[in-house]
Amino acid sequence: MSTPKATATAAAMLVASIALSGCVVTPVGPRLYVGATVAVAPPPLRTEIIGVAPGRGYIWTGGYWGWAGGRYQWVGGRWVHERRGYRWARSHWVRGPGGWHRTEGRWERR
Repeated sequence: MSTPKATATAAAMLVASIALSGCVVTPVGPRLYVGATVAVAPPPLRTEIIGVAPGRGYIWTGGYWGWAGGRYQWVGGRWVHERRGYRWARSHWVRGPGGWHRTEGRWERR
């Protein structure tokens, strides 16, 4: 037979576990540098498996190579809601004086 204190403790633990079961913890990834000049050319783009859009009016942004921790790291593409009158310009690397420079993905007027 359980005591009222044990029953209350068990009930509190049950409520806490139900409340925490919906929590999602997203690890903080490495900081990707924008504006850094990199001496080494980026690797070829990866082939991504693009699933079905989450709804009407979404576009795929496409992944890119970011620079963090002294090396290239792949950042996967994602679905974003389109902006009427704009097109998505994918992030890309451009060779310039002193090395490679990444241009961030952005919305451009059509």
